[in-house]
Amino acid sequence: MATTDRQATTLALAHALSAAERGLAVIPLSRTKLPALRSPHRDQPDPAPCHGECGRLGHGVYDASTDPARIRELFAAAPWATGYGIACGLPPHHLIGIDLDTKSGTDSSAALRELALRHLFTIPETVVVLTPSGGRHVWLTGPPDAVVPNSAGRLAPGIDIRGAGGYLVGPGSRADHGVYATAPGTAHLAPAPCPPALLRLLLPPPRAPHPAPWASGDHGRGLVQFVLAAHEGQRNTRLFWAACRAYENGIGPALVAPLVEAALNTGLSEREARATIASAARMTGHRP
Repeated sequence: MATTDRQATTLALAHALSAAERGLAVIPLSRTKLPALRSPHRDQPDPAPCHGECGRLGHGVYDASTDPARIRELFAAAPWATGYGIACGLPPHHLIGIDLDTKSGTDSSAALRELALRHLFTIPETVVVLTPSGGRHVWLTGPPDAVVPNSAGRLAPGIDIRGAGGYLVGPGSRADHGVYATAPGTAHLAPAPCPPALLRLLLPPPRAPHPAPWASGDHGRGLVQFVLAAHEGQRNTRLFWAACRAYENGIGPALVAPLVEAALNTGLSEREARATIASAARMTGHRP
């Protein structure tokens, strides 16, 4: 390993341990911003869902820890790591990340301001991390009983949400295109509570009143109907929720095509639909 990579790994570990002292659970990341440790089940043709119950490393965000000994073990197993990820949705902070992207060619900061004006909320002073591409990660906290799902572009183009099962690239991490850094004047801040009006936009819709498809034997018809009933602003969230339930109950692969078709009928593009379903698969420990 090159000296610069060894230095990057040492710095990443130091930053990760510092984050853990603040109650943030971390995992090592590679330069691609993906978890540095590959799944121990990757060569199994049809692996059962596993979130680390097997006792081995390589379960992505489910490996995240605040224990210094565990963190050192994770980095020792991934000496090529140059960054670290901070797991969202975990106590004590129940972190929610607002990812304001620049790669889509849209003004995501303006879109967030427009949402704030429309729904009457203000983003409080909080931790902000600057990305190498010019984007920003805004850190907020949620209540313990609120499970905020991950989403991409659901709130507005260029705004992604990192919630339960997701992670944020931690400040001090080095990726292929540069280093993540805390915005000036925010490093000393604690993540601020998410404004209630914004939290309502981030939460998934209530459960559908349909009987559980795996209990009633209708092979997912209830989940498909749940997606078909989505209104604008709910489409991605409903699709994500339905796909998660399908994978958790062993019918995910069989339901991909019907869920994609249902999502197309609600106005999502095929690319958006498949990306959302793949995200649900990864969150529930499956291969998309």
